[in-house]
Amino acid sequence: MKKLLGSVVVVSMCSLPVATLGAAAGDLQRGGGGHAGGGGGRVGGGFIPSHGPAPSPPHGGAPGRPGGFADFPGHPNAPHVHGDGNWIGHDSGRGDDRYHLDRPFELGRFQGGIGRDHVYHLEGGDRDRFRFGNFFFGVTPTDYPFVDGWLWDSDPIVIYDDPDHPGWYLCYNARLGTYAHVQYLGGL
Repeated sequence: MKKLLGSVVVVSMCSLPVATLGAAAGDLQRGGGGHAGGGGGRVGGGFIPSHGPAPSPPHGGAPGRPGGFADFPGHPNAPHVHGDGNWIGHDSGRGDDRYHLDRPFELGRFQGGIGRDHVYHLEGGDRDRFRFGNFFFGVTPTDYPFVDGWLWDSDPIVIYDDPDHPGWYLCYNARLGTYAHVQYLGGL
């Protein structure tokens, strides 16, 4: 009986840290994780925004963000999403010529799932043409610097509609918390 009671105590002590870790991971997934004051906390680490960015104001912001994207110490100098769901860097508006396409959706529309309930993993390629499942995408050359460090054979990504730039999607990298404009290149 003493051995059984001792085993129960040991198992309970070992499972407490795991339960706590699971709660913290759930908090991060929901956008928590100690982000005080509108997103000054961590970026990435598995956080997935509940929705894409809101449409920009009619006149947008300054294309290229002359001051960069690193709005807090430790944040990437690339478009990214705070743990509170605030999309940093998607504010240049509809008139941003860098994302103009003469023929939006020329190769069709992405038929896979969009948004936080559809996490994919990159399966190969590079910034010019990458794939997951039977779908192919390419990053716009303007956003090439923002995908440095992406693992093209494994990173978890989520696709969101771009509310300002017809023909483009936003590919969010959940590991890094950064995103880039991508165009659907078709499927198998």
